[in-house]
Amino acid sequence: MYIGIDVGGTNLKAGLVDGEGRILKVERIPLDFRSPEQFAETLASLAKTVMGEGVQSVGVGLPGAVDGGDVLFTTNIPMKDVPLETLFRRHLDLPLLLGNDADCAAVGEFFCGAGKGTEDFAIVTLGTGVGAGLILNGKLRGGVASSEAGHMVMRQGGEPCNCGRLGCWERYASATGLIQLTKRAMEAHPESALHTCAAQGGVEGRTAFQAAEAGDETALAVCREYVENLACGTASLINILRPEVVAIGGGVAAAPAHLLMEPLREAVGRESFSRHGGRATRILPAELGNDAGIIGAAFLPRVL
Repeated sequence: MYIGIDVGGTNLKAGLVDGEGRILKVERIPLDFRSPEQFAETLASLAKTVMGEGVQSVGVGLPGAVDGGDVLFTTNIPMKDVPLETLFRRHLDLPLLLGNDADCAAVGEFFCGAGKGTEDFAIVTLGTGVGAGLILNGKLRGGVASSEAGHMVMRQGGEPCNCGRLGCWERYASATGLIQLTKRAMEAHPESALHTCAAQGGVEGRTAFQAAEAGDETALAVCREYVENLACGTASLINILRPEVVAIGGGVAAAPAHLLMEPLREAVGRESFSRHGGRATRILPAELGNDAGIIGAAFLPRVL
């Protein structure tokens, strides 16, 4: 039995997970961060609500960088150089294993989803930014060496990224980048059905795909450009690592396959070195959805 806790932007989700990756019990509470000490106590209390027999450790996935039981920094809550495991064990005397959220998604998919049965696996998560998690030779490439593939430059001198560089992949392939691309197309084409699709909830990552499904040419052009941007970084990742599988996750990955996954495979196939021979990487949709973070955090002991 394992406990996994997924630290999101607004909620904390804890789950009791069995050895097959089945989530047996779940508890969710709002994220209410006041101090590292209070946060550690909250994590311990949440773990106790889903506790079962035979639990040996608690895993936590959070957006940021970790080193062992320490949080180096987090992106959505103010923690820097925090000995989180030490604080946690004041309230629950179990080892606390920490992982970056994309790393945890990789672990979950590796054992129970798109990466099952592989040894070398990568996941690319498409959200506010572009995250990447890597499993190499069956072990997580995580901790202080977590991948930041979203910050490889795909366009020299391109758009400014929050990391301080110009032209990072995530500026073009994230949901944020897709929304920006969509808004520019709407400004240039006031006649486009993009305006109708965006009328109710504003522009979202799915807006372009919804309008493209309706046959709108401007939206189809947005989708094609977005897929080329996504393919550029994906092909580079594949050429460097040569994994067996790259899974695409995050909200954007729910787009219709004929508009996203199929043209992505075609574009990456043109750019990947494996077209000359050798291992050909399969590109698959991630399978676990919102459960990946809990399962992956729970299974951190298996890969660390």
